[in-house]
Amino acid sequence: MSGKIKIMERKGKDLYERLYLIEVFKGMAVTFGHFLSNLLDNSKLYVRHYPEVKPEITARWRGRHRLTKYEDGTMKCVACFMCQTNCPAKCIMIEAGERVDGRTEKMPVRFDIDLLECIYCGYCVEACPMDAIRMDTGIFSVTGDERKSFVLKITDLLETPGAFTEEEYKKGGA
Repeated sequence: MSGKIKIMERKGKDLYERLYLIEVFKGMAVTFGHFLSNLLDNSKLYVRHYPEVKPEITARWRGRHRLTKYEDGTMKCVACFMCQTNCPAKCIMIEAGERVDGRTEKMPVRFDIDLLECIYCGYCVEACPMDAIRMDTGIFSVTGDERKSFVLKITDLLETPGAFTEEEYKKGGA
């Protein structure tokens, strides 16, 4: 390789194009024009009246988690750790124990999900071989005043109902 240095020419035809401030002011003029038109005639603005009118949620939407149960009330989770292993955010913590209802060998004695760390990707739902965890609750607004209220325990996950019927859930492709 030779020791020559190649000098690149600066793009821009004239001084007008090289001064980017003129383009910035043009953009600000467009933004200010939109602001004034919306201020003077706001009848065309789309407004969502959230607390009073809830948005429609499809079955494919990934909401807050829940654990499912069999018809007799026993939990479907067998503590296989597939959801915990597959979680990219590492927000699921499971401890396995011996199962007392005789369905399988083990069950979770601790199943916690930290919603502040969760990225709602749905990988835990896809990884579960027992269809024990779902994200079909329809709960899209998760609020709290301290960090520990965002950690869902096994009792919270079992008590959370699903927002969709089985047919809607299967049809949604979840």
